[in-house]
Amino acid sequence: MGKIIAIANQKGGVGKTTTTVNLAASLGVLEKKVLLIDADPQANATSGLGIDVDSVEQGTYQLLEHTMRVEEVIIPTDSPNVDLVPAHIDLVAIEIELVDKDNREYMLKEALKDLGDRYDYVLIDCAPSLGLLTLNALTAADSVMIPIQCEYFALEGLGKLLNTVKSVQKIHNNDLDIEGMLLTMYDSRLRLSNQVVEEVKKHFADMVFDTIIQRNVRLSEAPSYGESIIKYDASSKGASNYLNLANEILKKNKEKV
Repeated sequence: MGKIIAIANQKGGVGKTTTTVNLAASLGVLEKKVLLIDADPQANATSGLGIDVDSVEQGTYQLLEHTMRVEEVIIPTDSPNVDLVPAHIDLVAIEIELVDKDNREYMLKEALKDLGDRYDYVLIDCAPSLGLLTLNALTAADSVMIPIQCEYFALEGLGKLLNTVKSVQKIHNNDLDIEGMLLTMYDSRLRLSNQVVEEVKKHFADMVFDTIIQRNVRLSEAPSYGESIIKYDASSKGASNYLNLANEILKKNKEKV
């Protein structure tokens, strides 16, 4: 099976979905087969890839409930080499429905066993919480990528997330790795942005990706057109940033770029 990367941070608005969608699209144009799993009830990754959320009848909810197999809930997208397991607002009920089930943290891991070698990378867009949905993603994943916004409260809550990762490593998934911390929404003109970069690199050193995602208007506009930044404006700074990130991940995983 390909590498499974969960993109997680319980803080909202740090660039999780933007990163998941655009990293998937970037890996796709680099000729890697990618499956994006939308594990956030807000379903922004689904709409960000041009899928009408209201038309979604099966997806992550059915996958976690084990009422459908993974190949039955995968849909193609307009992004080259990128498929999607979509989400719907119904996903909000899954935490309540799983709470009494045996092995509730392993539902996603179990469901993905059927994937075989169809994909090089599986990216999971996590909800902004540390609930059962995120726990399922971390238990199923080989590694976790943590987007960190270059703003004042950047490090707030990071300790809690890292403790959750340690807990998952100890109890549910010994092999869970930290893929890296990704600095997002960086504005070189702001002293604060530069301070956050320094602070994060000082604390976490090699765990931080070299690539930094800069603030970019085109990056903000792309989701409203249901497109990745690669499709919306391939010449933009945002597209360049995410292609650099994809290349960095391939190099880190020792794949040919």
